[in-house]
Amino acid sequence: MICECCQKKDATIHLTQVIDGNVKKLNLCQDCAQDSGIDLNSPISITDVLLGLGAHLPSVSPAATEFDLSCSRCQITRTEFKKRTRLGCSECYNSFMGELSALTKAMHHSGQHVGKIPARQGSEARLAAQVAALKKDIDTAIAKEQYEVAANLRDKINALKTNIESLENGGSHDA
Repeated sequence: MICECCQKKDATIHLTQVIDGNVKKLNLCQDCAQDSGIDLNSPISITDVLLGLGAHLPSVSPAATEFDLSCSRCQITRTEFKKRTRLGCSECYNSFMGELSALTKAMHHSGQHVGKIPARQGSEARLAAQVAALKKDIDTAIAKEQYEVAANLRDKINALKTNIESLENGGSHDA
């Protein structure tokens, strides 16, 4: 099998990625893998793969690799961001939105990070997450023609929305 990047040497590194049930395979020679920032002596993380290979994939146009995007505030470049896998400032989130969106989707199987929330600041977010989960449950109940269950879930959502509005207005309710 030949390397997908250089199209010259035999591929000895075989990476497989599954996103939303779609399998993507990448076959690289050792030189292209090292050039892409993959450390062959340590375990490969998904972050290394997603951030380290983007500029070398055949699907990226040559014009895109010539133009190295940079942050307007801290001047960190796309190349440096991929090497460090850390952003330089808050403006980097806007500058590298495309890379961050792809990384978030690949790591979390969603367009949104779902993680821990600080206890003092998380009441509203937790309630909003509960509302979203209950809405999915309503859709499931309606599909199964369980209308009484759906009505009960709707009532729970309305109660949670009242709690959210109360929190936004400065009050505090425990949910």
